[in-house]
Amino acid sequence: MKKVLFLLFSCLLLVAMVLPACGGGGTPAGKVVKIGVIGPLQYLQGQNHLWGARLARDEINAAGGIMIGSDAYQIELIEADSNEINSVTDATSAMEKLITVDKADFIIGGFRTEAVLPMQDIAMDNKVIFLGCGPADQILCAKVKADYDRYKYWFRATPFSSGKLVDEVLMCLAMAQAQIREDTGATRPLRVAVCTEGAQWADSITGILSALAPKKLGMVLAGVWRPSPTATELTAEMTAMQAANTDIIATTISGPVGIPYGRSYGELKIPAASVGINVESATAPGYWKNTNGLGNYDTTTNAYCPGVEETPLTKHFIDSIMAINGGNVPAYNAGTYGAIYILKAALERAGAAAVKSNGTFDSDVMVTSLEQTKMMDTVAPEFSFTGNDTSNPHDVNWGPGKDTGIATQWQDGVMKGVWPNPAYAAAYVAAGYDAAWGTVDYPGIVRWMTPSAAIGQVEGRNCGTKITII
Repeated sequence: MKKVLFLLFSCLLLVAMVLPACGGGGTPAGKVVKIGVIGPLQYLQGQNHLWGARLARDEINAAGGIMIGSDAYQIELIEADSNEINSVTDATSAMEKLITVDKADFIIGGFRTEAVLPMQDIAMDNKVIFLGCGPADQILCAKVKADYDRYKYWFRATPFSSGKLVDEVLMCLAMAQAQIREDTGATRPLRVAVCTEGAQWADSITGILSALAPKKLGMVLAGVWRPSPTATELTAEMTAMQAANTDIIATTISGPVGIPYGRSYGELKIPAASVGINVESATAPGYWKNTNGLGNYDTTTNAYCPGVEETPLTKHFIDSIMAINGGNVPAYNAGTYGAIYILKAALERAGAAAVKSNGTFDSDVMVTSLEQTKMMDTVAPEFSFTGNDTSNPHDVNWGPGKDTGIATQWQDGVMKGVWPNPAYAAAYVAAGYDAAWGTVDYPGIVRWMTPSAAIGQVEGRNCGTKITII
């Protein structure tokens, strides 16, 4: 009996010794890189932050981790809900905790510019590398130019700056205009309504779109509408846009208002095309389901679409994300996946010099290494950061042969990739864009479709008779 008790005690002691080494809650044993993932986790955008980061962590850890010098490090994720769509204060508190309590080595994520600006300052105060995976406002990278020594720890991993997003939207508007003219024979200037959510990141885009759609595309501005980012219906805005004889609605929507926008657009049978940015529309099948199928023909700039292969890795990434999230196509915020691989490459490039004697990471060494980033055939043909000699250092390098993004359209319940599309090369050139855009040809891209209601309305206005579509 004593032998049995001795063996039992020995086994329990061994288990007690082993469990701490294994780490609780999935924390890897041994050397770790702690990456904080911060975003509005109760919303689609924050959920995508998690999906992308978790996939990268699992892939890298399973492959042996990050080799820094001669040591292998495993990735530990620290997930923080910023609640930034609703509260800037909550966002800053979450960022403070990530750095001072959870001791994150690096931080990725963020979404709303209003919240990311103070979050950025907290990271800079502590000299912690922060890779943005959500906010587009150019001011975030302009700060790096204005005060490099303070803001050099900030990099944007996704999306492009708001200025580049405007260029993408304008090319999509040029594409839509060309197709509408082909389908209807319209020769008059098309009327465009600018509909942008009332959020800081969209302020500059609103002004630029309002000026450049007429200037570059020859459109007539029908008006500007700024619904609340948390609006639950847009009947008033839609009715007013229809009354303004709108042919195309140019959207800039990143938050949850994208769903009621799509529902109102369909319920009211607005006889206009919808082209621009609607992050909710960039996900499938959720957008179709949540709008009750009323968001048909909605077109948005996007990052990913099933069947569209920007690189050989794109399909693997989309399929892998959909396998872990219940079949939803990832939104651009899932670019946390790429952000972690960027960090991995930078750490391995810097080697042992990136690790201080106390085991923490040298942010200044990492800044230099991150600035050297040039990754080929990831989920984009080439990923690199803009240089310190540009007006927006540490931003995403955008353009043909680099990171371009795509645009998608809902066509009878199926998300289709429609841009960049060589079929509309002449329209891009006419709008003043480089002819190289007409050579970008990703497998899976199809022609953009003019909404049937818009065809009737444009044809009617073109011949001088207004047709009301019921």
